[in-house]
Amino acid sequence: MDDSTDTSGSGIRITTIAERPELASRLWDMKDSWPEFAQHDALAWLLYPRMVAEFPEYVLIATDGDAVVARGFSLPFAQHAPGRAGALPAQGWDQILMWAFSDRRRGGETDTVSAIEISVAVGRQGEGLSALMLTAMRENARARGFAEVVAPVRPSGKPAEPDASIHAYAYRTREDGLPHDPWLRVHVRAGGVIDSVAPLSMTITGSLAQWREWTGLPFDTAGPVRVPGALSPVHCEPEQGFAVYVEPNVWVRHALSRS
Repeated sequence: MDDSTDTSGSGIRITTIAERPELASRLWDMKDSWPEFAQHDALAWLLYPRMVAEFPEYVLIATDGDAVVARGFSLPFAQHAPGRAGALPAQGWDQILMWAFSDRRRGGETDTVSAIEISVAVGRQGEGLSALMLTAMRENARARGFAEVVAPVRPSGKPAEPDASIHAYAYRTREDGLPHDPWLRVHVRAGGVIDSVAPLSMTITGSLAQWREWTGLPFDTAGPVRVPGALSPVHCEPEQGFAVYVEPNVWVRHALSRS
């Protein structure tokens, strides 16, 4: 099966790492817009290399000539396994990573693909690449026989409103009825439906020294700290010597046709 997508003469080619394994080492060539603290998520450090090695058919990379311009990670998992009841977990991103690798280890049958990340190179944002990657991820799942893609979406506009309730923000709409948030809007335009909130989607812990290094902020006062790029405040405990960030995401479901 040819896993690549040529985007109508634009020069952008989207492919899986399974088809072009020589690009695996180039997934992190591009500069992305993730904040520094997000690079220190423990599960990501542990499992991202394993995603590339064990699930290359679900890892997407977009190239424009020789340049890497976007990447996408996804994983198959058993949404309807006993004990899960088809409900999308409050622990969002973290839980899907654990479920997917547990399902692979146990050899269970998977029934759903979850998006894990879609990132576009700095300098190439605003060109519609995120929508192209989402379409490619949906088509890749459909081609592999799946009927649904789910996504723990990291709303791109939420860092501007870190104190806003994610439960209200997720469902805020514009006059045309589309989501207020730009990244949620891309998902809905692609056919996605907002399902629920994942209030505990990603948890990043660190010492005060680490958070100072990651952010350049003093982290010397107890309570919430507003960090650029964070969707919610980081909770600082100076007397205990640590700070914790709990990131909320928004679950979106994409039903796939069988055509």
